[in-house]
Amino acid sequence: MQIINFLCPQSISNWQPYKFVVLRVVVLVVLSLVLGGTIPSVVLAHSAIGDQPLSKIAIHKTTLAIKDSASIKASPLVLGLNGEDTEWVVVDFENDEPSNDDWIGVFSPAKFNGSNCHIESNTKEQAPYICSAPIKVYMLYQYQFANSSNPNYAKTGKASFKFQLINQRADFSFALFGGGLSSPQLVAVSNSISFVNPKAPLYPRLAQGKSWDEMTITWTSGYNIDEAIPFVEWGWMGHKKMRSPGGTLTFHRNSMCGSPARTVGWRDPGFIHTSFLKDLWPNTVYTYRMGHRLSNGSIIWSKEYSFKSSPYPGQDSLQRVVIFGDMGKAERDGSNEYSNYQPGSLNTTDQLINDLKNIDIVFHIGDIAYANGYISQWDQFTAQVEPIASTVPYMIASGNHERDWPGTGSFYGGVDSGGECGVLAETMFYVPAENRAKFWYSTDYGMFRFCIADSEHDWREGTEQYKFIEHCLASVDRQKQPWLIFAAHRVLGYSSDKYYGLEGSFEEPMGRESLQKLWQKYKVDIAFYGHVHNYERSCPIYQNKCVNSEKSHYSGTTNGTIHVVVGGAGSHLSEFSTVNTSWSLYKDYDWGFVKMTAFNHSSLLFEYKKSRDGKVYDSFTISRDYRNVLACVHDGCEAKTLAT
Repeated sequence: MQIINFLCPQSISNWQPYKFVVLRVVVLVVLSLVLGGTIPSVVLAHSAIGDQPLSKIAIHKTTLAIKDSASIKASPLVLGLNGEDTEWVVVDFENDEPSNDDWIGVFSPAKFNGSNCHIESNTKEQAPYICSAPIKVYMLYQYQFANSSNPNYAKTGKASFKFQLINQRADFSFALFGGGLSSPQLVAVSNSISFVNPKAPLYPRLAQGKSWDEMTITWTSGYNIDEAIPFVEWGWMGHKKMRSPGGTLTFHRNSMCGSPARTVGWRDPGFIHTSFLKDLWPNTVYTYRMGHRLSNGSIIWSKEYSFKSSPYPGQDSLQRVVIFGDMGKAERDGSNEYSNYQPGSLNTTDQLINDLKNIDIVFHIGDIAYANGYISQWDQFTAQVEPIASTVPYMIASGNHERDWPGTGSFYGGVDSGGECGVLAETMFYVPAENRAKFWYSTDYGMFRFCIADSEHDWREGTEQYKFIEHCLASVDRQKQPWLIFAAHRVLGYSSDKYYGLEGSFEEPMGRESLQKLWQKYKVDIAFYGHVHNYERSCPIYQNKCVNSEKSHYSGTTNGTIHVVVGGAGSHLSEFSTVNTSWSLYKDYDWGFVKMTAFNHSSLLFEYKKSRDGKVYDSFTISRDYRNVLACVHDGCEAKTLAT
């Protein structure tokens, strides 16, 4: 996470002098008032250190350097003959003038000439155009072909390499480039290869519906409704199946708000379907598969999957929740890794897959795929998390890398979405929001109530979102659902992040000022945040003060909310401030995630696990009865009278 800061050189040590911090806060307030209450993005925009890997390729500057003495070939020609949606491809290539800055790009569709380029009116690219960035890139010099048959490409000019491809609704080709990323020279283009059915239904994503007994299934295919009718076949394991229709959505280049999403990052997203499975029995295993009925009556089927339905709200059973932010994606074949963009994402993904039998629901609270306007990356992310999202509800929140773009209603004026402006996240994943463009929602899971805020829209007192948050917190029956959880992407509570420390706030500006009285009044147990790429747990806190001296076990009335930063699921790590905050109980500069286990209505286990080994490095327990929730706390007491 990085701050673009024209008010404070980062060399100035934290909190010194104090008058500087006061001046900075005054300037922020003035700028906020001048801009009508929104945060000026030039001061407060937080974005990932390091660019989206594909953004480093100046693909529009490509020059043609095709020569007969260079070649590149891919095999096999047809993929997925046995129903696979992921395949390894062998690429053989040679170049009589090899160089250390040579690289291979994977393109899909296979034809990437300039016949239908979309160029923004304010750009200055010169022909010849290549219409789109490659979907993957491998730098030949950097990794020395760890899985190659010839590690001496720079000397021999010949090598063989394996790429992992997923089905993305189009054919593929490979291109050999010289000139590095800044001045690409197209040297050779391979044959095209394709999956046997590029349009197949793939990558199901489960999500809770708007009621506890409803599960939604969202998936991607190449079939529009004029070609095939989408549906889901489902039922109890081993019993007769029923069918539920699927709705179909897509979006177009003009739906994007800016470049690269509108230009070199654009790729046809295919069609996104959602089916609603209703009237589910609680805690019941269902099997399902997606289908598309063609006009000739034949059906294209997906693989078969299964899930366990949600417990009844308030049901006393074992319930296990995983929560994290800022995971992103990475490539198992080593491509796209020259920028080391999300170095921990595969470790987190694999740990969750390994423990999936002990997980009931997942919350990914913002910064989902880090596609940043390169649309192909969303397919690759949904393929990466398919083993998880096809089995348990995969609930998401909106982050800056999904939503932020100037002039689009975002609370922040940054450009972190790469022109996506929320369209991809809203379409690719389902959330039970009344308006998915306003990404706040509530969902119940057994003894848990989750209130998910959207930090990219205004949350301050008097706003539409503030009213939602209060209603979500106030409407829960704590006797049935004792565990009340708040979550948002940006840190609206407490964080010892280095850049927050420079601001002297240890929060997103105006973060907790409006919300802390709600957390206190409605006795929120834990508030979770991402955005800051590390792990940190606070004491139960209210108005900057710890209200409980315990560190590992809380019982009775806790009097305050525990704030947890869990944004270290994959992206580069964020440094902590040198200021030792009294409310911070545990910090970890590493990748990881949180797991909460509710054993019953009065016992909760919280665990922080590292992604590298899946072991627990921080934990605490809560033991509490309903009468403790009713107890009067500071600024959280119900009105009373002395009348008899």
